[in-house]
Parts: sequence; C-alpha cells; structure tokens
Amino acid sequence: MPADYHTHTPLCRHATGNPEEYVAAAIAAGLTEYGISDHAPARPEPFDDWRMLESELPEYFEWIDRARAAAGTLPIRAGMECDWLPGCESWIEELSGRYPWDYLIGSVHYLGTWDFDNPKWLGRWAESDVDQVWTLYWEAYADMARSRLFDILGHPDLVKKFSHRPAGDLDRFYEPAIAAIAASGCAIELNTAGWHKPCAEAYPHPRFLKLAHQAGVPLVISSDSHAPTEVARDFPQAIAWARSAGYRQTLLFKRRNRSIESID
Repeated sequence: MPADYHTHTPLCRHATGNPEEYVAAAIAAGLTEYGISDHAPARPEPFDDWRMLESELPEYFEWIDRARAAAGTLPIRAGMECDWLPGCESWIEELSGRYPWDYLIGSVHYLGTWDFDNPKWLGRWAESDVDQVWTLYWEAYADMARSRLFDILGHPDLVKKFSHRPAGDLDRFYEPAIAAIAASGCAIELNTAGWHKPCAEAYPHPRFLKLAHQAGVPLVISSDSHAPTEVARDFPQAIAWARSAGYRQTLLFKRRNRSIESID
C-alpha cells in the first residue's frame, strides 16, 4: 500500500490512540511508510480547540520517537498539518525550523474567523452564499499553493464537506486553483476521510483529480486518520480513483525531498 502521511494524534483533542497502536495498524495494512502530521500550533494562542499548543511540541516530538521505536523496519516520517491563515507565512517558516520534518501539509480550514468544516458552526452554512464561500475557499487554496511553504496540499475540496456545492460546472473553481498548484510544484492528497463525511465522497472530486493529473500535479493518498482503525482506510478504493484519473505513481518524502512510488 502507498504511504499514509496524513494522520493525527490525541494532541489535536479530537483523535484517540497511542503511537504503538497507529504503527501496528500501519504495519497490518502493509503501508510503504507511515507519516505523522497533527494539527500545528497557530498564533495567537489559544487559537481554537482542535490543535496542539506550541508548548506541546516537545510532547509531539516524543510521540514521533515512540512511533519510530515501535516501527521495526517501517519508515516513520514526521510532518505537521499547518493551517493557511492570513499573515501566517513567518510562523510557518519558523515552525519549519523547529524539527527535521520530512514534509509539511498545508490546509485551508478557515475563511476569515470561520472554521467552515467544524460541525460546531454548521448552521452558518444556511446563512451563507455558497458560491461566494467556494470562491473565497479556492482563492485561499491557490494563495496557499503559491506560497510554496508546503510539500503537500491537504484535502483539496474540503469546502464540500457538508454537501454545499454551487450550481453549474465546478471547473470554474477547479481550473485556477490547479494552475496555481501545478506552478508551485506541490503535491495534492487524495484524502479518503471524505467518504465518511456528509459529502460521502473522497477529497478531491474525481473531476478535480483528473484535471490535476492532466496538469502534472503529483499525488499522495492519505487517510486523515484520527484513530488507529482509520489508518489506510479505503486505500484500495482510493487507488482505483487515482488510476481512473490517470495516476500511476505517488510520492514519498524524506527530509522534504521527494521520490516516486508506483501504484501499479
């Protein structure tokens, strides 16, 4: 199975399990590599209630060490999922020097002060212009790609999580974002968690995936696991989606350098 690089720890306050359990699940799934990428701290603190604090970074590093001690021959890669927020660039650059990371994932969870994928604020969708929300989301996503601060861009169409989609051809949102991603050289992820959300569809949509492949955007496949039982969840289905879009390989990361892994 391809590497699974998007996984969480209890430090994010909405995941369960210990390092040994996650590693055992990764080994049982036959993963090539296992990556740990919990939600990075954000400033000013406390920023929200679903990420670690800056003071908890040493505990996060200990978690990674425990995973490596339990892994045997399975490579354990170290990453973080960093939020793309207005003015975050200097903080991301500082974080990137805090540890010998193998990769950083960039994600858009916030539009202004609204963490739009948080079920706590689900009612706000009924008060919003969906077309406008999608416009703001994809503009932010393209800006994130253009920053070139990240190795992987997370769950590309997370904005669809609660099944709110504009009418008409969505290529008008996809194409400018894909152009920015392709120019940046970043990889995107095919994130299987979406199959277990209200949208009942992996991130991103097959159409986005096909356009991304045509534009030469590289791919990783990720579970976004928040429990050991979710590691590599739905990977066979994700591989089928990737192949249908034209992909025949994914990427591996080590110390922020990439190599190619076949999925054939």
